[in-house]
Amino acid sequence: MIHPSNPAQLIDRFGRTVDYLRISITDRCDFRCVYCMAEEMTFLPRAQILTLEEIYAIAKAFAELGVKKIRVTGGEPLVRKGALGLLENIGRIEGLHELVITTNGSQLETMAVALKEAGVKRINVSLDTLDADKFKAITRTGDLQQVLRGIQAAKSVGFERIKINAVILKDRNHLEVGNLVQFAVDNGIDISFIEEMPLGVVDQHDRSDAYYSSDLIKSDLAQHFSLVSTIEKTGGPSNYFRVTGTQTRVGFISPHSANFCSTCNRVRLTVEGRLLLCLGNEHSVDLKQVLRANPGNMAILKQTIIDAMLIKPEKHEFNIHEQPVILRYMNMTGG
Repeated sequence: MIHPSNPAQLIDRFGRTVDYLRISITDRCDFRCVYCMAEEMTFLPRAQILTLEEIYAIAKAFAELGVKKIRVTGGEPLVRKGALGLLENIGRIEGLHELVITTNGSQLETMAVALKEAGVKRINVSLDTLDADKFKAITRTGDLQQVLRGIQAAKSVGFERIKINAVILKDRNHLEVGNLVQFAVDNGIDISFIEEMPLGVVDQHDRSDAYYSSDLIKSDLAQHFSLVSTIEKTGGPSNYFRVTGTQTRVGFISPHSANFCSTCNRVRLTVEGRLLLCLGNEHSVDLKQVLRANPGNMAILKQTIIDAMLIKPEKHEFNIHEQPVILRYMNMTGG
């Protein structure tokens, strides 16, 4: 329940209430996934990214404006020094319902207990394949077994939910959707399939050729599983189905084939302090500049956030068949 002094105040021009903030705390990652970033990346210098104290101040401001859910992302959020302390501080913010993270799973084996103690309620793990060779090819640097051990460590700690996020690409991993769902069922966790979003120019990868729609995935899964539609939501854009006879939910995030903009309740804070009003547009406000020009002034920060709702666009402009007009990479955006 939101504290009485924290009513929803973030309402855009189209009547949508924003109650979900995604925060990228680093653009760095120990993987180099082909759809997320180029193989040779230049990361932002420290002076250009928000400090942990600045991130906390923004998170607190959003909670005081009625945001109920904060997801911490990256890059890989757990590679940033001080990430656990930041999560602890955000988890204690009054009025916040839920603190969750998205991770590649590489650090979970050693950090799962600490994350639970820090107040993280749910974990999403990016996992596109259960084939070790394909995993290496997609991530360029990752170790599948390390991630699978991390998922088991998270299960043993007892988070409220654990979910796999899988970006499905034609002729790369589209034949594995059944295996991925079976893995989720066997482990009592959830899974969401994501249509690739065209962010940043990436090499060795043609997004148009690789596109594989949610409807095709559903058709593939229907040969092996009975999926029943459910009205369950987790605050994000997934449309969920339950696998009959199990506790596993299968979600579909379909920015191309089933646009979800009309119900968008999210904004994103990039690692460099831009409040991004839409994943598929460049409408943004520089909160870092506001913070550094007005240190300690929460009133100005909150008013800037409220005013930013006026430029939140109605919908994204993704086109999988064209070169992206959004040149920032997913690691900077924060998922």
